[in-house]
Amino acid sequence: MNAVQTFKLTKEFDGLVAVNGIDLEIKKGELFSLLGPNGAGKTTTIRMLCCLLKPTRGTASILGYDVAKTPFAVKKLIGVSPQDTILSERLNCWENMALIGKVHGLSSNEVRKRSQELLETMGLMERAKDQVRKFSGGMKRRLSITMALVSDPQVLFLDEPTLGLDPQARRTIWEYIAGLKGKKTVLLTTHYMEEADFLSDRIGIIDEGRVVALGTSQELKTNLFGMRNMVVSTESLTAEVIADLHSKYSRVAVTKGQLKISHKDLDFKEIVNHLHSRGVTVYSAALEQPTLEDVFIEITGKKLRD
Repeated sequence: MNAVQTFKLTKEFDGLVAVNGIDLEIKKGELFSLLGPNGAGKTTTIRMLCCLLKPTRGTASILGYDVAKTPFAVKKLIGVSPQDTILSERLNCWENMALIGKVHGLSSNEVRKRSQELLETMGLMERAKDQVRKFSGGMKRRLSITMALVSDPQVLFLDEPTLGLDPQARRTIWEYIAGLKGKKTVLLTTHYMEEADFLSDRIGIIDEGRVVALGTSQELKTNLFGMRNMVVSTESLTAEVIADLHSKYSRVAVTKGQLKISHKDLDFKEIVNHLHSRGVTVYSAALEQPTLEDVFIEITGKKLRD
């Protein structure tokens, strides 16, 4: 049995299609990421899977339970850390954990035991008695994830768990989420390429409400398109030379004297010789593996944050 499965899952708002016929199968213990720009349909998908929104068409199931027909059964199996962190700012960690634990029907002893384990693991124990309003953004995100885990859910939904955090706080949360792989089924939404790359067993790229690519990070980078990148440090690039390269290769970008060429078949020597023949000075050149951003642009024709 898959932990999460969707069947032509669709959501419309006043004629606007936010999610358009998504079919997904997520295995038990898998960490699956939905990667896409703002407005792509990631959060709407999460809300339908958490029984907060009713699908317009299609359906979905969590461990065999239909989200529309058996929402109470689904809610017993899941934990959710929403994009907009919902914490009681005047309460401390213990009190926030007790509040969510009671919502899940846990006894006081169960909540206390689970809270202590989780707060220690997330490095929040020293500040557990402080009001949440005094916490940094990173601490609030860690507490939100901790609260999502207090009921020991089988399936965990993390909607933009590191949105707006500094790199150090983001890395701390990444390391904790990575530790859940194989223990929980995790569905994570993000628009950070490096987050999906670092954490995911598999990635679904979503754009305009549709899943436009699906696979492991390595599959998306190499097998799906077979793209290769060449990065060249140059001088004396002219608009004419750049236009010439555009006519030959899939994608050409120039940033601060660095030329990046992407194409399925790249001949290193041919490109360097061509640049030399056009009077371009080449300081260095190297082949690189395509990034997830390269894949996204190749599929959708736009940058991730567009």
